[in-house]
Amino acid sequence: MLTRRDAAIALDIPLEMAKRHGIPSRLSESDLQALIADPPAWLAQSKANRTGKRPVWLHLTCTVCGFTETVRPKKWWPDFDFLYCASHPARELPPTGPGLVRCEYEEVGTRLTGVVDESGDAPA
Repeated sequence: MLTRRDAAIALDIPLEMAKRHGIPSRLSESDLQALIADPPAWLAQSKANRTGKRPVWLHLTCTVCGFTETVRPKKWWPDFDFLYCASHPARELPPTGPGLVRCEYEEVGTRLTGVVDESGDAPA
């Protein structure tokens, strides 16, 4: 059995949309495959409306240990260079390159911190 969240990820739709359109809280793999094979009009329309600019779900992976979670991206997230989970200190990441400054973004997903290495040069 799959959860509604698992189904939303597989269908590449927001969890809220899955609830609104009656995806049950638990469904079988065969029921999910039936939805994929013969999507209802709302699901087909959702896929047709995609611009490709922003993903519905992101798969985030800890650079240190490989812990992975799938989350809805936030508008404020930059493109992260690294991610690390709560089980590790930042010092376990690869070193910062010359002339770069490390910026951290907490609460990316449930257990991850995002890291961006930016140019340390001040604008003239």
